[in-house]
Amino acid sequence: MNRVLQWKLIGGFILVFIAGGITGAFFGGLHARHVFFEFHHPELIGIRMKEELRKELNLTPEQVAKISPIIDKTAAQLKQIRRDTGRRVHEIMMEAHREMAANLTDEQRLKLQQIADRHGHRPHAHGLREPTPEPSPTP
Repeated sequence: MNRVLQWKLIGGFILVFIAGGITGAFFGGLHARHVFFEFHHPELIGIRMKEELRKELNLTPEQVAKISPIIDKTAAQLKQIRRDTGRRVHEIMMEAHREMAANLTDEQRLKLQQIADRHGHRPHAHGLREPTPEPSPTP
């Protein structure tokens, strides 16, 4: 085998390797995008549950109709749990920031507020409001 043919073979293998890497990255990206967007759309959980059960259990349309209310109820309960958990996380973060602020300088408090704003831990973020303190009774 002469030198030219040897280099052509090496070049061909390198091109096939690169093409395989590009193809893998493309399809991996498509899959990751699909998983990422499904994960971040919890309102679709009921639809996904119905579809998975229909496929996995080979459900008839009548069976799907019978279990749909159960799945819808479950999806609503899961949505409420997610909402409650988000609210609790928000409250814990707000309390932590209030406690930390007592030990910080004005400049550090401002930076902490900017961090909270960037991460959505503001009282009005996500439709949440910080509870207003009750007025103290006047004598």
